[in-house]
Amino acid sequence: MRKEYVHRTDIPRGINCTLSGYMLFCKKGDTEASKLIHIAGTDVSIENNAIVLSAKKGNRKIIAVIKAFAAHLDNMFAGLDKKFAYELEICNVHFPMTVKVEGDKLVISNFLGEKEKRVAKILNYVDVEVKGQKITVSSHDIESAGQTAANIEQATLIRKRDRRVFQDGIFITRKPKGEI
Repeated sequence: MRKEYVHRTDIPRGINCTLSGYMLFCKKGDTEASKLIHIAGTDVSIENNAIVLSAKKGNRKIIAVIKAFAAHLDNMFAGLDKKFAYELEICNVHFPMTVKVEGDKLVISNFLGEKEKRVAKILNYVDVEVKGQKITVSSHDIESAGQTAANIEQATLIRKRDRRVFQDGIFITRKPKGEI
C-alpha cells in the first residue's frame, strides 16, 4: 500500500511568498517571481515559512515530479538574489554576420551570406547584450534566460550542409552553474 509523501522546501530569509490558487508569488525587495504549481494528485500549502508539497499516494512518478518541482523552487529563490547569465559566442568563418537587438528580437544579418535576416525571440524580463563577438543573456528567471539562449542558438542552425566545413553560428559557451 502506498503511503503519503510530504516534501518541505524552506523559504529563505527575506523572501515573502504567497499562494493564490495554483500560482506561487515570491518577492524579495524589488524583484518578483511567480511559478504555476499544478501537479496532479498533490496539495500545495505554505506552513511555518516553508512550501509544503504533499501527495496522498506517493508513488515513484509523483515523488520524482515533486522533487523536480522543488529544484525549480530552489532556482526561483536563487534568482531573487542574483541574475542567471548565459554567455554565447558568435563564430563566423565564411561571411561576417551582424547581430543586434531590436525590441524583443535578436536580428542576425548576413548569416552565411543569406539575404534574409534570421530572428530569435527574446522572452519577457530577459536582458540581451551584444559586445563584439560575445552575447550575454541574463534574467532573474533561469527558465526564461535558458530558453532565450536556446532561441538564439537555434536561429543559426545549419541544415543540409557539412558541419565540418560550415562552422558558422552562435553557440552557448557558458551556463549559469558552470556546466556546458
